[in-house]
Amino acid sequence: MNSLAFRPTQVLDVPAIRAMCVDVGVFSQDEVEVVDELLDAYFKQGPEASGYHFISAVDEGITVAFACYGPRAITRGAYDLYWIVTAPVAGRKGIGGQLLEAVEQAISDLKGRMIIAETSGRADYINTRSFYVKYKYVAEAQIRDFYSVGDDLVIFVRRLSPSQSA
Repeated sequence: MNSLAFRPTQVLDVPAIRAMCVDVGVFSQDEVEVVDELLDAYFKQGPEASGYHFISAVDEGITVAFACYGPRAITRGAYDLYWIVTAPVAGRKGIGGQLLEAVEQAISDLKGRMIIAETSGRADYINTRSFYVKYKYVAEAQIRDFYSVGDDLVIFVRRLSPSQSA
């Protein structure tokens, strides 16, 4: 992890992104296909027109994590964090936290004031929810049985300080 770098996602990152979405073992095939759709929009239209921004974490030339975020429709300064995924082989090394900080900085640079991260309430998402709490995201809402019976929607929010979003 000596050469960890963050950069806008490139086409060459796509195979690794697809593989990590499958390898983490919590996403359905439909969810993995959504990542493909967002990547397609990002590459064809660009981040401003598509509304999807991607950042890849690259270590020694290997894509080990990615995040996707974008502005929340009809708001001023609220952004959705759609995806943040670290390859299992790179997990528990702080890469996800560093990537999250890079996303927060990018959103701040866009004059963002708030980040909304929606996730599952299923037991296999406990690490995801713990991750958000660790990085000062607050679970502000929960909708029971949202995704399916027994699979709640948990909405985390991180308000950026004025110095972060100035």
